[in-house]
Amino acid sequence: MNRSKKRIIERARRAERVRKKIMGTSERPRMCVRRSLKHIYAQIIDDNSGKTIVQVGSRGKEFSQKTSGKELTKTDISKMVGEMLAEMAKEKGVTSVVFDRKGYLYHGRIKALAEAARSNGLVF
Repeated sequence: MNRSKKRIIERARRAERVRKKIMGTSERPRMCVRRSLKHIYAQIIDDNSGKTIVQVGSRGKEFSQKTSGKELTKTDISKMVGEMLAEMAKEKGVTSVVFDRKGYLYHGRIKALAEAARSNGLVF
C-alpha cells in the first residue's frame, strides 16, 4: 500500500472514532469541518432531523465577495470562514455546537477556524 492511500485510510479511521462519540442535536448541533489542499468548508448540522442549518466554504459567493483582491494565506482564509460561520449561526439562533474535526488533527487551519468561531460567539 502506498503512502497516500495509507494516510487516507488512517484519517478515515480517526474520523470514525471521533464520529462515534459526537452527535448533534437540535439544541446543540454538530459543526463539521472539511479540508482540501486549497479550500476549507464548515457546516452546522442537526443530526436528529438530518438537516444542514448553516454552511460556509472558501469557494462560496459570500466568501469571494469579502476577499476579492486580497492575498491571504490558507490560515487567514480558515479564520474568515470560522468568523462567517459563527455570524451566520447566530442569525439562525445557534449559539452552542459540538465540534467534529472529522479525523483532522486539531492544529493549523482546523484550529484557526475553531478559534475564530469561538471568538465570534459560538460555544463548543
